[in-house]
Amino acid sequence: MFYETARRDHGLPHDPFKAIVAPRPIGWISSISKAGAVNLAPYSFFNAVGGRPELVMFSSEGEKDSVANIRETGEFVTNNVSAELAEVMNQTSVPAPRGIDEFEYAGIEAASCRLVRPPRVARAHAALECRATQILELEDLEGRKTGAIMVIGQVIGVHIDDAVLTDGIFDLSKARPVSRLGYLDFEGPDGYFAMNRPKWTGEKP
Repeated sequence: MFYETARRDHGLPHDPFKAIVAPRPIGWISSISKAGAVNLAPYSFFNAVGGRPELVMFSSEGEKDSVANIRETGEFVTNNVSAELAEVMNQTSVPAPRGIDEFEYAGIEAASCRLVRPPRVARAHAALECRATQILELEDLEGRKTGAIMVIGQVIGVHIDDAVLTDGIFDLSKARPVSRLGYLDFEGPDGYFAMNRPKWTGEKP
């Protein structure tokens, strides 16, 4: 089959784009506002984009709390998502009102960072402390704003759980990362699984 993206004439029950561009690492981004409000949210458009210096990016579909906080402070942290953290990570995808602390909401232990103000997920096997280098409002072929906002950050500090090191190597068999697929699907060390995005009710999960 073939379809033109502008026409959306694929005839399928759901858009296959995100399922085709998969798997993708999950950017579990912690940030803090200038006033000190903490936010933790997962992003499925996330990856490393440079090695010297180390650069990472995530893209938000709209001006969400993470982007707003980073505009104010210029700092964020990416927290690795392992299989044992998949469900609690998903809880932080809840569309909570601005100002809600997802660490507290989902019962996640926070740990202080060394070089940036936002906290990191204490149980994450790795975390990258970042300072933003660019915030880009993405455009389409006609130069129109798409609503997607890409944040690029330089990694200035790296936390690694010693338990996932084997002879000095970051051992993925121990770190057990989870990646994002299309639709409601994820992939972990034990195979594929699905999780529904939670709805905001105002009550803790």
